[in-house]
Amino acid sequence: MTLFAAARLPREILFGKGQRHALPDVAAKYGRRAFICTDERFAGTAMFAQIIAALKAGSIETLVYDRILPDVPRDSVAVCAAHAKDFKPDMVIGIGGGSCLDMAKSAALLISHGGRLQDYYGEFKVPGPTLPVIAVPTTAGTGSEVTPVAVISDPERTLKVGISSPHLIAAVALCDPELTATCPPSLTAIAGADALTHAIEAFTSAKRGTDPQLPQRHVFVGKSALTDHFALLAIQLLGRSLEKAYRDGSDEDARADVMMGALAAGCAFGTAGTAAAHAVQYPVGALTHTPHGLGVATMLPYVMSYNLPAATDEIAAVGAALGVTETEGAEATARATIDEVARLFGAIGITRTLADLGLPHDKIDWTAEQALGIDRLIKNNPRPFDIAGMRRLVRAAYDGDMAASSV
Repeated sequence: MTLFAAARLPREILFGKGQRHALPDVAAKYGRRAFICTDERFAGTAMFAQIIAALKAGSIETLVYDRILPDVPRDSVAVCAAHAKDFKPDMVIGIGGGSCLDMAKSAALLISHGGRLQDYYGEFKVPGPTLPVIAVPTTAGTGSEVTPVAVISDPERTLKVGISSPHLIAAVALCDPELTATCPPSLTAIAGADALTHAIEAFTSAKRGTDPQLPQRHVFVGKSALTDHFALLAIQLLGRSLEKAYRDGSDEDARADVMMGALAAGCAFGTAGTAAAHAVQYPVGALTHTPHGLGVATMLPYVMSYNLPAATDEIAAVGAALGVTETEGAEATARATIDEVARLFGAIGITRTLADLGLPHDKIDWTAEQALGIDRLIKNNPRPFDIAGMRRLVRAAYDGDMAASSV
């Protein structure tokens, strides 16, 4: 076997209780003028006021944009970037959930290179480095603090679109689990389930070869030795602590595990990519207007079942990381692993079927057709799809028929 690995990560990753207090010193490495992207809810908290006061005490001048909306509407990015024009920032600091971090990366892109946001859709369209971004997540799920992606809602498109470029990777990911302490159980569950889906899809994604041009032509290159390391760490941490954090948000150890799990999952899928669960979620999310993490987690057990013939050993290894008791043979262990993922998601309130998620019955075939067309995700899936196979998968997830998804 030829060992292959690829990873693109921030220059600096800081993790731990109280790390937010280092933000003034971290910011000072990049200049004295910080444009801060957050949402209205977090901007009204005492924690945010303390962060701003600390930056000012550290001689960092700040301009706050606190009107970030969920799912980052395309035109709101231009408004955000224009807000910073006269301020002439040295850096952008994103503080909040995944949308706040995606906005910070997108705003840094437009401030640096101008043009329209849609000029950069796809892979490797960003022409060069942007203003440095410091990503400070307050939820544990998307992994945006370490990934090369910003996801945008475009009103002219049914599905969300992504900008994917190594130039979008934050300069610093500053992760303080205390910032997640006020996340309600439902958000803890959905974000954490999103992170576990990232990790499992990254670990079970296709191996796409050792062509030296692969990472130069594609942002997402399939699983490798390094992404596997991060993915298994994420699976272990989330498996042992996601349910605990959901049931008791004051459990500091569980909060730290879940945030580190989300971070590690981002380190994995930011290079490996995700696969069919995400491909199906894009049209499902567009139709049902439900949270991304809820949709991908709803799909994951069915996708794992579909992939079982092509990824038995990998799914069994996921089970080992989750603490599944080893059974007779890899296939039995893999099936027990799928059952454990379904059990865990059920325990934290994740929707069991696409019907429960609100997908109209007459949109099953349309959903399958749209999902199959998302090539950057489908080519990552370890078991190939044709339209008949994708329709079977979506129908199985709609009906809650796990057995049908593995046919």
